[in-house]
Amino acid sequence: MTSPPIKLQYNPALDGLRAVAILLVLLSHAHAPMFDGAFFGVDLFFVLSGYLITTLLLKEMQATGRIDFWQFYRRRFYRLMPPLALFLLAYVLLAPHIWPDLEDVNSDALVSLLYLADYGIAFFDSPDTLLHMWSLSVEEHFYLIWPVVLLWLVRRSTPATLWRSIAGIFVLGWAWRVLSVLWGQEFYEVFFRFDTRSTGLLLGALLAALVADGHPLLARMQRHLPRLMWIPLAVPLLMVFEWGDMGALVWGLTVVELAALVVLVAVLPGQGLVYEMLSAPSLVYIGKLSYGIYLWHYPVVRWLRAEFAWPVAVVLGFVISSALAALSFYTIERWAMRRRDVRPKAPAPQAAGASALHKPSATVARSR
Repeated sequence: MTSPPIKLQYNPALDGLRAVAILLVLLSHAHAPMFDGAFFGVDLFFVLSGYLITTLLLKEMQATGRIDFWQFYRRRFYRLMPPLALFLLAYVLLAPHIWPDLEDVNSDALVSLLYLADYGIAFFDSPDTLLHMWSLSVEEHFYLIWPVVLLWLVRRSTPATLWRSIAGIFVLGWAWRVLSVLWGQEFYEVFFRFDTRSTGLLLGALLAALVADGHPLLARMQRHLPRLMWIPLAVPLLMVFEWGDMGALVWGLTVVELAALVVLVAVLPGQGLVYEMLSAPSLVYIGKLSYGIYLWHYPVVRWLRAEFAWPVAVVLGFVISSALAALSFYTIERWAMRRRDVRPKAPAPQAAGASALHKPSATVARSR
């Protein structure tokens, strides 16, 4: 039998952090004043995803000595694909009526379904009305590559040094993004691509390695949290960044990623002011729906902002997207999560009995 899937202890503050992230993204896409730089909300998702996925993989390796790649990708498929397919089906059916002049509905949906939107947008300006699909593509590329890379790193590192290897890859990822800017690439070419946006995922993975090892560096970070919290408090100042500002790529993203790391360090013990703030029931509920809200919000907000002022786009966009997300969550997502958690069946009893017939009676008795 395949061993049961590794699960993490639930931390409601992580859902609260997801809620903050999706609210920032929605404000950005609704073109709310003073929230031009709220596109940084996506980076909160990246750091959190990198931490959670790497934690699950490390726990599996600690328990079994390996990674069951089939089960990992199967679980990711059931978590992500059914609500995405539902959303894209609705988009293909409704978009031609909402935007009659739109010509690339089917191709945009196909690019999104194949998780190619990050490079599609960076180099081919497609998809357009599904612009937000880029971040899902970035995460999917991470899910495809990272388990193999992490297994290779673990086998060549000790638990105490794994974090250094991940830190080295993080630095290389940051340097690659900066070099892309220095080489004169356009803002959108750098902003949307997996190879230039993997740093948040890697920083979350770095934290997971420190937590798994119980590294002293983590304890020092927790002791110095009152000082480190100035990093998250500085994030609102980054909202002044406008789309196309290269400073956002060079250092703005890094500040937000570090801020997300500090918030995670603050809430992981399950206590404290930050934990209590992010564990507010309303935030936790929004966080549970955040994947669905993210899927639905962009076409909804894009339509609303063309017809109404930004406050209406924000409020109605949030209400409509949340309602659609809840519908998806309590129907297809619930079904998919039940399928995701189904364990493989044990060998048929007849086979076990047949093999036992060829053993001495004492052995058969012991086998029972």
